[in-house]
Amino acid sequence: MTTVILCAAGSGTRAGFSENKIFREYNGMPLLCHALSAFAPYAEEILVACKEEDEARISPLLSPFEGARTVRGGATRAESVLSALREAKGDIVLVHDAARPFVSPGLIERCLGSVKKNGSGVCALPATDTVLCTQNGFRALPREQIFLAQTPQGFEKERLLSAYESAEKDGMLSSFTDDSSLYAAYIEPPHLVQGEAENRKLTFAKDFLPTERVGFGVDTHAFCFQHEIDMGIARLNLNYIKLCGVTVPSNRALEAHSDGDVPVHALMDALLSAAAERDIGHFFPDTDPALKNAESMKMLARVADMVWAKGLSVANVSISILCEQPRLAPYIEAMRENLRRVLRCDNVAVAAGTNEKLGYIGEGRGITAYALVLLTRST
Repeated sequence: MTTVILCAAGSGTRAGFSENKIFREYNGMPLLCHALSAFAPYAEEILVACKEEDEARISPLLSPFEGARTVRGGATRAESVLSALREAKGDIVLVHDAARPFVSPGLIERCLGSVKKNGSGVCALPATDTVLCTQNGFRALPREQIFLAQTPQGFEKERLLSAYESAEKDGMLSSFTDDSSLYAAYIEPPHLVQGEAENRKLTFAKDFLPTERVGFGVDTHAFCFQHEIDMGIARLNLNYIKLCGVTVPSNRALEAHSDGDVPVHALMDALLSAAAERDIGHFFPDTDPALKNAESMKMLARVADMVWAKGLSVANVSISILCEQPRLAPYIEAMRENLRRVLRCDNVAVAAGTNEKLGYIGEGRGITAYALVLLTRST
């Protein structure tokens, strides 16, 4: 039998919340429910260690999960785990932070498998950065020996309970911040299993922001007709157009203050909207003489810098270009490659089509482009 202990006795003060952060909604569901849903298929019993004042709000959240109930938590994490261990009925216990909502089935299964095989299973990530120690001097620790502990951490229940009760007897309970270090101090070094970078803990307010953001942009430019050029109305008289930085031969140019790169302008607006910024007209006004005939791909690079500066990265780009002439199929791959390079994103799709002779596009009087982007928070 497996018992899962969810540590949920926090206060939310580090996040600046006036309530326990497990009640905060993330992607439409309270944080606690993400953990409950993840572990329900693997446990006959789920014990939520919480404060007395939170029990009334937690209990209704447990009703869909068979075998889930609350236990009274303590002033520290270790006290909460010990309280739950004394009530646990399982032969195996998995201890998990309720504020880690992204735990995957694979991670749970690796942890459980290690407990059954080795008596313990602690999820951990190898350190990838240089670790510096400033105690009694300054030195770099051997990176290959450094691991970052995560949860779940699994153990045979009786051995973990014995370790906790020994620490309590020694008055050392509050000095341990996780189960693996306490287990190592009183039983033996636990067995480590490969953790996952996605299995992060939500601690501060910014951690609760959506991990994905969608942005949409659209742009249209008209073709210059010869009589407009002759009358000085049109500003360009060129035999090509620029689309995604690619020079496409055309018997008419596009009317524009910059180089008139329609899909790039749509993409810039999509990126800015996903990043909750103002549109390209604000950052690149057509009244700015410095932007006369400017290269849109360079402007796109500046927008990408703005996105990255906000801790976001481009996960996916989809662009659709509608025009009757010229035919764009031979240039699509070059457009995609240009965008991939500037955005540092492999998932770039560019499609082109006509408007079946309908409207201003079908009559050959202009081009419209639509762009959809997905941004993700950089980890």
